[in-house]
Parts: sequence; C-alpha cells; structure tokens
Amino acid sequence: MNVFKFGGSSVKDAQGIRNLHSIVSQNSDSELFIVVSAMGKTTNALEQVVQSFVDKTDWKKALDDVFNHHEDVLNELLQTEGDAHSAIAKIKAYAFAFLEADTDADYDFLYDQIVSLGEILSTKIIAAYLDSVGIKNDWIDARKLIHTDNNYRAANVDWELTQQRITSAWEWKKKPIVISQGFIGGGDHNRMTTLGREGSDFSAAIFAYCLNAESVCIWKDVDGVLNADPKYFNNAELLPNISYREAVELSYYGASVIHPKTIKPLENKEIPLLVKSFLHPENEGTLINTNTSEDSKIASYIFKENQVLISISAKDFSFIVEEHISDIFQRFAKHRMKINTMQNSAISFSVSVDADRSKLDDLILDLQSNYEVRYNEGLELLTIRHFNEKIANELATGKEILLQQKTRHTLRMLMRSSKTT
Repeated sequence: MNVFKFGGSSVKDAQGIRNLHSIVSQNSDSELFIVVSAMGKTTNALEQVVQSFVDKTDWKKALDDVFNHHEDVLNELLQTEGDAHSAIAKIKAYAFAFLEADTDADYDFLYDQIVSLGEILSTKIIAAYLDSVGIKNDWIDARKLIHTDNNYRAANVDWELTQQRITSAWEWKKKPIVISQGFIGGGDHNRMTTLGREGSDFSAAIFAYCLNAESVCIWKDVDGVLNADPKYFNNAELLPNISYREAVELSYYGASVIHPKTIKPLENKEIPLLVKSFLHPENEGTLINTNTSEDSKIASYIFKENQVLISISAKDFSFIVEEHISDIFQRFAKHRMKINTMQNSAISFSVSVDADRSKLDDLILDLQSNYEVRYNEGLELLTIRHFNEKIANELATGKEILLQQKTRHTLRMLMRSSKTT
C-alpha cells in the first residue's frame, strides 16, 4: 500500500483534478491511500473569512465566494447533481450557522472550525469525480481518524488512539482506494482541529506510519526538492536523493517543500518519501530515505523575508543569566512564537522571528514589562547548508549583516539591504 498526497496547487481547478485522476489511474495496480489538501488558495480564502468575521466586516460574501468556486468546479466535472452537491450544500449551511451562532468565540477555535472545511470540500469533489470515471473509492473523514488534543491551529496527535482508528478504518474499507484529508484532525468533544499550516504532508506521514505503507509520494508543482526557491535564486537544482536527517534540517530552517513534522514518523519506520511533479509524473523527483552519501554534494539556500530581530536585556543592566533565558523562553512559548535564530552576549539575548503581527505585538508588550526591548524589522534570513565562503560573500554583497552564525555545515545570516533602514 502506498500513500499519495496532493497539495492545493495540484487540485486548484477541474483540470487539476482530472490530472490527479490520470496519476491515480497509472498507479491503480496497488492499494492507495490518497491524502488531499484544500483546493488552490482556499485555505487563504477561509482564513480571510475568519478574519473578516472577527473584524465584523462582510464575511458572508467572502464565504459565499469560497462555496461558489467549489460548486463551479464540481459542475464542470459532473454534469448531473449527486451526493457531492448535497454534501457541499450541507457544509455551506453548517459554516454559516456556526459563524452566526458563535459571535464571541476564541480566534484559534473559530479558525479550526472554519478553515478545516477546505479539505472536506476538496475531497468530497474528488471522491465523486473519481467514482464517476470508474475509480471506485472510499471517502474517509480524517477528523474521525487522526485524534488530537484541542490545541487549535497546532494540534498534537494522540498517536495510540490514532493508530487504532486508522488501522480499524483500513480493515473495514471496501475499495482499494481511500480518499481522505490532510491538515485536519478531531479533538475532544468532537471539535475540529488543524495540524498547522502546510500540515497535509504531516497527515500523509501519519497515515503511512499507522498503516506501515511501502512509500509516501507527495505530488507538487515542482520537480522535487530543490536546493533553493526559484523565486529568489536562479538556476535552482534538483536534489535527487537526500537523507531523512538532511530533510529535517532543511525543513527546520524553512525550506517550504516538506513540512517539518513530516519526516520523523517516516524515518522511524524507514518508509521512503518521494517528492514528484504532478505536471511531469514521469520524472524521477526526489527520494528521501536512509542514504546520507548525497547530502553534501549540492549546497542548499533557504531565504526567509519579513524577519524581526529582537534584542532583550535586563532593565538594571545586569547579566543575562539562565533564569532570564528560561523566563524569556516561557514568554515566547506563551505567545506561540517560533524562534528562528538566537544569540546571547553578557547583557543581551537576541532572537529573530517571523513578523507575525497577530502575535508579535503582544509578545513585545509582554517582554517590555520586565526587560528593555529593541527590535529591527524588515530583515532577511539566509541559511546555507553545505556552504562555501565565496558564494556566501557574494550573497551578502550590499547587505548589512546584523547576526551571523556558522557551524561546519550551516551558515545563517540575518541581513538588511542598507544601513539606513
């Protein structure tokens, strides 16, 4: 049995879903567990619905637009109305009723109850279309399989209960192909939860781990794992084979192709991970497995914009000691801010974070209650794996380096374009 995961860009419209059918039909000689993300930019659109609801602006039109798009895609794929049309209508009625009733709910709770619907919509459409073209399948609700706590927007998996539920569902399935959702799970009291943005890759790994899959294949709009984002670097190269460890390092530093939580469950059972292009499925793509011999042959470049460097010092100018650092970490955890880099001197502790305004302002206010806080915005973080000094110097030309860290394999530079910023 193999797990296939299709991202939002691969199923963004009717043609994308037809292409999914082509790939699945070419691999129908084995049992498949297919994990699907929300279509195209649906997650972004549903996030905007939640934000509009919180801001008390016109959220109803934004929500209508989401459902209208899905209905248009479904009508293009299926000429006659059926169960999928009824399912979309029911989901739409639920979404409107939920938001009209829960006017004072917590933002993260609202987020998960609404944004999680994108995956339900996409899989209902795909399951119906595949069935109509002769690929019989079982649609299974991931909210009833992946059990989590109620840590909304970043739910933690209850692996023991999840294992039981997934194993049972697979044993009772009737068709050789199963369609389910990425990104979402089910918490206590039948609440919907999400695993974090881009969590569909993680979902695929969870299913593969629990079912002892032969392999996982993630279908992307790129040829595989590239050594750099083509948006920032010319002549990006394909990494044909990297190890689990290298993939974890790249994802930790911010490479966008693989979700950071995806690799570990697969490594634990040595389940190979393939990253392939849904536009060119005949190409080899990238293989991620136990082989480490290829890791250092090609340097990788990871570029993150919109960084903030926060420098924290004691108000009485005393040294920053372990008690201070422990307290600072607790505050970052409370505000759920991920630290990208950190560095300390005798009297200050400096970290860089993503400029997430919904969390950053509250974090800085919290820190200012006990510390002197200075920060620089609009920065860029460049991480180079398996670097050489010549290329590093070229990439830093014309930049002011505010923070630099170097190990045997990795160079990280926090920079801004000019000293006048």
